[in-house]
Amino acid sequence: MGSFAVAIGAASDRAIRAAASQSSVFFKYLAGLRAHEGDYGHWGFGKVYGRTTANKALGTAHREVVSEVLSTPLGTLLEDIEKSSELAGVDPEHYLGNLAERGSALLPADPGAGSARHLSSVLHALLGLERTRQRNATRRAS
Repeated sequence: MGSFAVAIGAASDRAIRAAASQSSVFFKYLAGLRAHEGDYGHWGFGKVYGRTTANKALGTAHREVVSEVLSTPLGTLLEDIEKSSELAGVDPEHYLGNLAERGSALLPADPGAGSARHLSSVLHALLGLERTRQRNATRRAS
């Protein structure tokens, strides 16, 4: 098996495992690795497999995670956001706001038709659900 196949396999396996546990953390992480030019800045992965192979593997993993996020039910994503925001030490609304501000920068190069709009809609819906949840919790507490 060539180094590209090994790199793709490793990145894909990590993408799937991470997406299954906490997709928003891995999604945010991969998006953060991608520079505006489309290259992924993961020094260790690039060092081991070479920059071109690392970029292809991380791009593939990024697309897989985006696909996973966009096909996950909103309730599951909301639970994921709660866990992820807790790990980040911020409230879920703030966490979602940060994701929404990044917009299309969260997507890989050539994300697929409609992915940017779909992601924007999902983030908007999650933000609305979280705000409603917070309002309801405040009403119950008063």
